[in-house]
Amino acid sequence: MEHRGLDAYGYFEREGSLGRVRSEFKGVVAAARARTAEAYGRRLHSAYLYGSVPRGTARPGRSDLDLLLVLHHEPSDEDRDTAEVLARGLDEDFPEVDGVGILLQDKVAVLSEAERFDLGWFLACLCTPLLGADLAEHLPRYRPDSLLARETNGDLAELLPGWRTRVREASTPEEYRTLSRIVARRLVRTAFTLVMPRWGGWTSDLGESAEIFGMYYPERAAQMEAAAAVALDPVADPQVLRGYVEDLGPWLADEYTARHGTKTSRRG
Repeated sequence: MEHRGLDAYGYFEREGSLGRVRSEFKGVVAAARARTAEAYGRRLHSAYLYGSVPRGTARPGRSDLDLLLVLHHEPSDEDRDTAEVLARGLDEDFPEVDGVGILLQDKVAVLSEAERFDLGWFLACLCTPLLGADLAEHLPRYRPDSLLARETNGDLAELLPGWRTRVREASTPEEYRTLSRIVARRLVRTAFTLVMPRWGGWTSDLGESAEIFGMYYPERAAQMEAAAAVALDPVADPQVLRGYVEDLGPWLADEYTARHGTKTSRRG
């Protein structure tokens, strides 16, 4: 934990690189690069990898492939349909990945003042360039401070009502597993950024995130460590989900607001 993801001046070091991609995933990464370029052509400004694959921690057959595509214009329905087809094709053709997620954004949004400490930080610090000119060159350097905590995860309270609805409406084991992964991941990442300024560093490792959180909130440590396990190996237990949206989530949202405030609202 000594390195803590920062350089000698206390700024984030960009995590991940193409050099860290494990050999098992080099084929799907190469295909993602080629197929993205073909699918979007001149509409595409740049493409990035993020998550466990560029960090070198992906597990064959268990981990998903995550892509951020930045377009020259605001994404249209056609662009979103293209992303869906692209993701489905990669997922079907490469069994080493368990799902492909594609985020679509436009260049103006990424570089906007409103997104400076959320989407901008995400691209500059957590994304690995795959295609095109790297927009990180137009963004500032970042520190693990309370402003960053607020603007990245200070909207948990807004997410809870929607999660509760989805939990009530879920009925199949697969729906429960999908939800448990989504909610557990977000809770653990939010728990980490809650204590990030005090700890003074960065990690994307979910287990380490829960462990660091537990140093500051020992009374909730066991719950968060269990959530980190679910984030990696989802469960089909509705009771687990109800515990997230009725107990752990509301507590975390209240504590987050008290310490860092709420995320600045985004118009539109």
